[in-house]
Amino acid sequence: MDARRVGSGSVPTTPAPPPSTPPSFTTARLDALPLEPAYAEEMATVLADPALYGFTGGEPPAPAALRARYERQCAGSPDPGERWWNWVLRVRAARDGEAGGEAGGELVGYVQATVRGSRAEIAWVLGTPWQGRGYASEAAQGLVAHLASAGGVRELVAHIHPDHAASAAVALAAGLGPTEEWEDGERRWAASVTPPPAP
Repeated sequence: MDARRVGSGSVPTTPAPPPSTPPSFTTARLDALPLEPAYAEEMATVLADPALYGFTGGEPPAPAALRARYERQCAGSPDPGERWWNWVLRVRAARDGEAGGEAGGELVGYVQATVRGSRAEIAWVLGTPWQGRGYASEAAQGLVAHLASAGGVRELVAHIHPDHAASAAVALAAGLGPTEEWEDGERRWAASVTPPPAP
C-alpha cells in the first residue's frame, strides 16, 4: 500500500474531537463556505452538466431535490460518532492590482469530508465550466490542511474510479496515494496526516 504522509511535526496521541459544524476555510482563490440549503438553486446550475456523472453515476439534480439533500446533510449524520462536513466553493474576486483574477462571487463546486474520529473520507466536485483552472487541486489541498489543523484528522481516504485521471491528479496534488484496496469499482487512495507545527 502506498499511503502518503502529509505535513510535518509530531502527532498528538489524542487529537481534539472535531466540531459538529464545519468551520469555513480559504485558499488562494477560493472561499470554502459551510453548506446551507439556500445554496441549492445556484449549485444545481453548477452541477447541471451530465458529463460530471460519467464516472460516479447519477444525473444532474433538480434544485428542489438538491435542497432536500442539503437539508439532510446539514442535519448531520444519525450516527453521533460521525460528522458530515460539506462546503461549497466560491471564487473570490481578485483585489485591485492582482493579475489573473476571476470575476469572483460565483459558486464553482464543493468539497466534503465524512469524519469519524481522526479519519476522514474526502471528495471533491467542480462544475464543468470551471475545470482545468487548478481549482479542484487547490480546494483539495486546502481541505486536507484544514482537516489536519481544525478537524483533528490524521488519516485521509478517497475513492476514485480507475479511469478518472483528473480526479487522480487532484488526489496526488493533495498528498494522497493509491492503495491496492477497492470498493464498488473504485480504488482507495489514502494518506496519513500530521498537524502543522504549533505557532
